[in-house]
Amino acid sequence: MKIFRSIEELKPVFPHVVLTIGNFDGIHLGHREIFRKVVKTARDAQGTSLVFTFVPHPLKVLDPVHAPSLINTYEEKERLIAASCIDALVCVPFNLETAKMTAETFVKDVLVKRIGLRHLIVGYDYAFGRDRQGNVDYLRKSGQENGFEVEVLPPISINGEVFSSTRIRQCLYSGDVAGVVRLLGRHFNLEGKVMHGAKRGHRLGFPTANLKTDKELLPRNGVYAVKVKHRDQVLDGVVNIGCNPTFRVGGISIEVHLLDFYGDLYGEDLRIYFVDRLREEILFPSANDLIRAINHDINRARDILAQKKVIEYREYLNGNCNVENEES
Repeated sequence: MKIFRSIEELKPVFPHVVLTIGNFDGIHLGHREIFRKVVKTARDAQGTSLVFTFVPHPLKVLDPVHAPSLINTYEEKERLIAASCIDALVCVPFNLETAKMTAETFVKDVLVKRIGLRHLIVGYDYAFGRDRQGNVDYLRKSGQENGFEVEVLPPISINGEVFSSTRIRQCLYSGDVAGVVRLLGRHFNLEGKVMHGAKRGHRLGFPTANLKTDKELLPRNGVYAVKVKHRDQVLDGVVNIGCNPTFRVGGISIEVHLLDFYGDLYGEDLRIYFVDRLREEILFPSANDLIRAINHDINRARDILAQKKVIEYREYLNGNCNVENEES
């Protein structure tokens, strides 16, 4: 997948561009259905499938106090879009100047002149441009004037539940990492590097890897059964997200204990796949009470994880898009 990181890089050299526009935070099953439609339409026309998005998320600039915590890092989003067999991704920097651009200027100068748009596919509630002038009605009118087709997809849902990034955030804020799979189509995960910690887990008899991550959105504080990818291995584990109230530690930490693993992980990269929630983070009366609880967590995690496999993001369209890394 070719990635363009500025409007200036764009030239109308793509054959029959089929485009979608959006933030696409989470790359959930609704987004994937849009991408599938874009790819199929482009292939049928022997054209180019293209995704247009902004970096950072516009609300990070326009209303940072109310901007959502992002489900994916920008690097993860790029990898997930590539795994959807999209030919090209446009990640345009969003700033106050960009925010002033009218819908008309964006369509004529960027989509038509720079990209050569022929077919636009958007969700039913999509809008863009200054004051969200570029709604579906505007796009249809502009398409007639500028020679591109506009296709508006209805809400995409399962059993009456519409796929949305907001709903995914609600699941994660409540700790429902098992339920979020039906919306994402994969296990929620995060990546991080193992850093030196306080070594409390080692002293308790349960060595943990203290993880530093760029992920903005974390599941609700608590203890989870997880699958952990370390290099080419996928291991079972238990992770605690929280502030270690028994030891009165401030700040949020991510500490993962790998079951039946012995080795040095400092400086290593791990990817944590959240399978199920075990319990809330608890203030225990003593270290011995905490040890008993950890043993119980480990036994429960073994039972839960024994028959579980990691659900990853895989290319599910007909044909091969030659993606090197298809995992989320």
